[in-house]
Amino acid sequence: MEHNENSDHAVRTGVRTHIVEAVVAALLLIIGLGVVFESSRLGAGWTTDGPGAGYFPFYIGVIIVVSGAGIFYQALLGKRRNAEVFVDAEQLKRVLSVLVPATAYVLAVTLLGLYVASAVYIALFMVVLGKYAWAKSAAVAFAVNALFFLMFEVWFKVPLFKGSLDPLRFLGY
Repeated sequence: MEHNENSDHAVRTGVRTHIVEAVVAALLLIIGLGVVFESSRLGAGWTTDGPGAGYFPFYIGVIIVVSGAGIFYQALLGKRRNAEVFVDAEQLKRVLSVLVPATAYVLAVTLLGLYVASAVYIALFMVVLGKYAWAKSAAVAFAVNALFFLMFEVWFKVPLFKGSLDPLRFLGY
């Protein structure tokens, strides 16, 4: 049992490290098996003019499968498996407070494009997590994205993704 840093009597509860390791190892096994299977379909053998298209990926997949199997075994059946808490509720809440908005941002980019989604993301992040005022957050978000727009679209002539809705079409870019 581990004690919480804030209290000598509180017991830290949450997901155990060896369970997280086993889940990650299982994911590695699945990915590795996918690589092995697809590489075999491409041709993982040696051809008359050298290695086939799947030759090197096949062996990389085998290494991933063997590594995943070893980690999986150690995590669940190993003598020295780590039974400490990997993450408690408070830590998970902090991680999710960044991960969930970042995931929403990535999805918003497909609809709104890089500039609009980034402006919304910056403003909301400043308001919700940074506790800044809406006006200041909106001003900073607009300024940052206006600068990036000028830098990429106008000065460097490198167009960035505007989204499937293309909300900046009225600018002529």
